Amino acid sequence: MSKKTVVIGASTNPERYGYKATIALQKHHHDTIPVGIREGEINGIQILLGKPEVKDVDTVTLYVGPQNQPEWMDYIVGLKPKRVIFNPGTENSEFENLLIKNNIEPIEACTLVMLSIGNY
Repeated sequence: MSKKTVVIGASTNPERYGYKATIALQKHHHDTIPVGIREGEINGIQILLGKPEVKDVDTVTLYVGPQNQPEWMDYIVGLKPKRVIFNPGTENSEFENLLIKNNIEPIEACTLVMLSIGNY
């Protein structure tokens, strides 16, 4: 089943995990919306800039470090996803508590691993 996923921290750099996750989500047939701070595209999908309005979000997968998360918190809560995946290096207990208060499940995991073992 396709889970609409917003990738926060998407990049056109193939070495970045935001790029790798976008490709992997596509391969697993998830509706993937990459959001970043620089223009470009990943495998034919335009990276959206700013804080675009997206409806019916199942998952947000986060590739932005804790020091840069405050500017994204309200936006992510406003997307009303079912869950937010904190990929390695993005863990943030303050943000996770905010999500819980808004009935959004925080998950500390790796999107790429979750996809590869079939528990995404």
